[in-house]
Amino acid sequence: MNRLAAAFVIAVVCACALARVPIHAAAQVKPAAGNQWNFNDEDEKPPTFMESVRTQAVDLGVFAGFTALALVSFFRKDKTLKYVTLGACVVLLGFWKSQLITIVNIFGLISLDLPIFRYSLAWYLLATFTVASTVLWGRLYCGRMCAYGALTQLMDAALPASWRREPPAWLERRASFIKYGVLVAAIAYFIVTHDRFIYRYIEPFWMFGLHGSVVMWSLLAAMLVVTVFVRNAYCRFLCPVGAALGVISQVTTVFSIKRWKECNSCKICEKTCEWGAIQGPKIVKSECVRCDDCERLYLDTKKCPHWIILLKDLKRQSSATAVPLS
Repeated sequence: MNRLAAAFVIAVVCACALARVPIHAAAQVKPAAGNQWNFNDEDEKPPTFMESVRTQAVDLGVFAGFTALALVSFFRKDKTLKYVTLGACVVLLGFWKSQLITIVNIFGLISLDLPIFRYSLAWYLLATFTVASTVLWGRLYCGRMCAYGALTQLMDAALPASWRREPPAWLERRASFIKYGVLVAAIAYFIVTHDRFIYRYIEPFWMFGLHGSVVMWSLLAAMLVVTVFVRNAYCRFLCPVGAALGVISQVTTVFSIKRWKECNSCKICEKTCEWGAIQGPKIVKSECVRCDDCERLYLDTKKCPHWIILLKDLKRQSSATAVPLS
């Protein structure tokens, strides 16, 4: 049922992408009606802050509504609601708004060249929520609000499990460090050259604008083919933004995932985790995207050994203390 739901969501997403009208062409500037004599416009007053807010009301409403949906799905731990959230993420933050946190934003932070606040309110809300949620819960942005990550998770849910070819544990752990190398190399390159356009070859997020060179589309196609067989390959091994958020997660994460004493020997969650974030009794915070899979298992009284053992102990205690009828 979940596979059919994910396939349906992907079909809707593809339809939205194909129907999307390119909006990145240069707009033709028409002279204002009140300026037909080509007088200087320097004396015109800039819009007030509230006027700027009103012009961005749709963007702010979309972000607020989607954030509420993402948080509800996160706290309820409902798998169907999670897929609905991922589909909405691809459509709204991906193809419609193309609003993602990217390595370009890290470049802007380094050079103190961020978007103008009053004209980019939705982006600042997204950036603030990304940092705050990462401090509180870990890489929640990667698991719920990154459009590309949402797309690959939907692919993973829709494609047959028999197609997957997971790398050995020792290789997976070493490969997870590649994204940190990509992050450091990209920052070093930017500091030396001040060239932001390197993002086109280390991030696939431009795809939601439906524009790119032959080389860029070829690299994206190759990565998506790899993702068919290796779950969430880019997010796990190559994403520099995920690496940056992983550093924050490892240091902070106020509300960590619960672990039971039985987790020292049980491997159910470790085998279930799609991100390689569980290593024995340890959850690697820098790799965990709060996908809910292990947390749903923790709450399952019929699958989690903790609850099975606890229920057996309770039954044993109740039978031992039961008073025999005379």
